[in-house]
Amino acid sequence: MEIKRASELGEMARKKISEVFVDAFGKELQFFTKDKKILADAIEHMFVLDAFYVAVVDGEIAGITTCTNGPVLCIDHNKKELRKHLGFYKGTIASMVFKREFQKPSLETGEDIASVGFVATSGKYRRKGVATAIMNHLFALPQYREYVLEGVADTNTSALKLYEKLGFKEFKRIKQKHTKISGINYYVYMKYVSNDSERTT
Repeated sequence: MEIKRASELGEMARKKISEVFVDAFGKELQFFTKDKKILADAIEHMFVLDAFYVAVVDGEIAGITTCTNGPVLCIDHNKKELRKHLGFYKGTIASMVFKREFQKPSLETGEDIASVGFVATSGKYRRKGVATAIMNHLFALPQYREYVLEGVADTNTSALKLYEKLGFKEFKRIKQKHTKISGINYYVYMKYVSNDSERTT
């Protein structure tokens, strides 16, 4: 298994990143469409490849996550592209929702603070240590000492357990207004602070 920046794989990585993203988070976006292929095609354009790290197994993207610092965006959507695939009405709403949810500033910023998000594993590779491998790779990056996970759905219990196992601790949770639509009650915010002695070189 190799962990790489998605930008190293080039534009060809977009389709698979989108498929993994939809496989993991599509349930939360069912309002726009329940068709996973349509949703994947609609959002394929919006991933900022420099912000994504991917786990590659046998030449295939098995898992994804974002790791950014400060105001750097990991999602940069195009309203026209969303409307093209989702229709004018739902495409317009998707643009508004994505801007509000995916482009909001990080709760905590600083030179050595990383904002981590969208940790997801392809269904084919779940429970095979992919997410753990990606996170351990991020923990070894020399420029960061603190890692903040923002907006983990409280319904994603398996992910929350994994993050706790890796050493993340919850520091905030925000109640959601549209629980009936998304099924999410709270978004949980977690933090991991590394010790210099734990870093690998």
